[in-house]
Amino acid sequence: MKILGIDEAGRGPVLGSMMICGYLIDQSKRATLKALGAKDSKLLVAAKREEIAAKLRDIADDYVVLKVGVNEIDDAVELGNLNVLEMEKMAEIIRALRPDKAIVDCPETNTVRFGKRLSVMARTPVVAENYADVTHVEVSAASILAKSEREKEVATLHAQYGFFGTGYTSDERTITFLKDWLERNKGLPDFARKSWITSQALLAGKEQKTLKWLNAERD
Repeated sequence: MKILGIDEAGRGPVLGSMMICGYLIDQSKRATLKALGAKDSKLLVAAKREEIAAKLRDIADDYVVLKVGVNEIDDAVELGNLNVLEMEKMAEIIRALRPDKAIVDCPETNTVRFGKRLSVMARTPVVAENYADVTHVEVSAASILAKSEREKEVATLHAQYGFFGTGYTSDERTITFLKDWLERNKGLPDFARKSWITSQALLAGKEQKTLKWLNAERD
């Protein structure tokens, strides 16, 4: 029996893409995943995560990582529901890898509704659970590979644009980077999610400062 685990990395940050991974493996290999130390990627330090990720790629029956860029995320948020976009991407992965069963880390609290809708879209039985990356090793594997790809993108962005920390709004380094960028470039970087409240607040603050400057010029 082929089981597909699906999880994402980078849903919350203001900078960078979201990665959604589908990890396909035969049920008989579940014990091997556990032996490798597959678990929720947030519980692994970077070096250990990359070590396990390499082994997971080797033993997978198949896997895919979809990159969901900032523009696509912004469009979904403006339409009112990022969960729908995530569901569509999950369905795309399921249809491509054709498992006997899929287990997904559900982004909303109504897991039954999400699972039923995704099952119909993907034409495959789906189990949707909150914290599935903790309770299902296939989803843990997907979590690790998604996080690995997200970290690779962040490292590339650091090299191109300068260090900005993790890209999450809770990271002071990220906020400082955005404020500095806004001062120098009069706008946010292309890899920033403009629909995020943090982005809108920073832009509103910049506009307010500009208005004050213009008013001072008129006085």
